[in-house]
Amino acid sequence: MLRQVGVEPIIWPSSFAEETRHFGDPVAHAREYAEMKALRALPLPTPGVCVAADTVVHFRGHLLGKPETPEHAAWMLELLSGQSHEVVTGVAVAQSATRFLVSHACTRVEFRELSPAEIRRYVATGEPIDKAGGYAIQGAAAVFVRCIEGCYSNVVGLPLSLLYHMLQDFGVDLTGMRGSAGDNS
Repeated sequence: MLRQVGVEPIIWPSSFAEETRHFGDPVAHAREYAEMKALRALPLPTPGVCVAADTVVHFRGHLLGKPETPEHAAWMLELLSGQSHEVVTGVAVAQSATRFLVSHACTRVEFRELSPAEIRRYVATGEPIDKAGGYAIQGAAAVFVRCIEGCYSNVVGLPLSLLYHMLQDFGVDLTGMRGSAGDNS
């Protein structure tokens, strides 16, 4: 997604080990995980900023992260079928352990009714396995979405408008930018 706005990211691993959570405050969860991913990626190999994100789908008190199995993905899609849910992405931008920002974006997504056959075919593609909520709005699951309220790129996994404003606080302007920024998402 950073390439979409003219940034060639340097991928740098974080030592943060995510734990699966099924309940809790989705905003607190996404913000905490984004912050920990960013801070545990420091120091960076080159001067710049670290961008980290964490996305969770929230539905009726459940936190739906990445499904663990195809059956888990099918269960998530059955749950979301014909329903509205919230996608929350926490975003952290860091230069050091004392210079960082954390924010978040929320988007409401409404799915149309999904048939069991559609769910089986989609799960068989393998696409949902590494996606929060078991679907990729930018992929084949786009046809499941009846409507969204909020930021589309948030549902993909990185709210670009929010990131743009956060990076400005670090002197980075993405408008027409051609260069590098650290990315750890």
